Amino acid sequence: MSQKIVNPLEHFLATALREVGEVSQSVDREQVAQIASVIRNAEAGGARVHVTGVGKPEHLAHYVASLFASTGTPATFLHATETLHGSLGQLTPGDIVIAISNSGETVELIDAAKALTAFGARVIAVTGERQSTLASASEFVLEARVNEEGGPLGLAPRASILAALLVLMALSVELQASKGFSREDYHQRHPAGSLGRRSKT
Repeated sequence: MSQKIVNPLEHFLATALREVGEVSQSVDREQVAQIASVIRNAEAGGARVHVTGVGKPEHLAHYVASLFASTGTPATFLHATETLHGSLGQLTPGDIVIAISNSGETVELIDAAKALTAFGARVIAVTGERQSTLASASEFVLEARVNEEGGPLGLAPRASILAALLVLMALSVELQASKGFSREDYHQRHPAGSLGRRSKT
């Protein structure tokens, strides 16, 4: 029987802080730099970047694609289940696909990854399980492992989403920095709102 959590809010905040801190320490810096180099070289050859996931990671994929695009790496969201129903045509051989799954065992995403690879795409898995099926089906793996989610039941993706987000934000920083992305470059992509005003030179 699971132990009752006396204060679920405090338990989650403490868990999230601990898990994110551990991921921050364990993230493979060399792998992040290598993947950033792979993406840059693919872009130089005319390839594009897509981000995908199923369930909560799908929502994360939308954000990551938007973050990449606004910081110098054009990227689009790819609907995983639709990939097998025609959206594979969104890609061209050589494109990069970042696939997000904590367990690495999401059937729809695994099927999509296999189809993408067969089509000639290069798949990067972001997962909490390096030995997972998704990781095995991918060319590169970025690990974002957590020990617990931190919610009242320990089931809904919470800490695992934070971990994947942290790893992918680290990749976005590496990409942005390695391209010499300037304030003017940012303003061109984000001219409106308070960020638009702050980035205007």
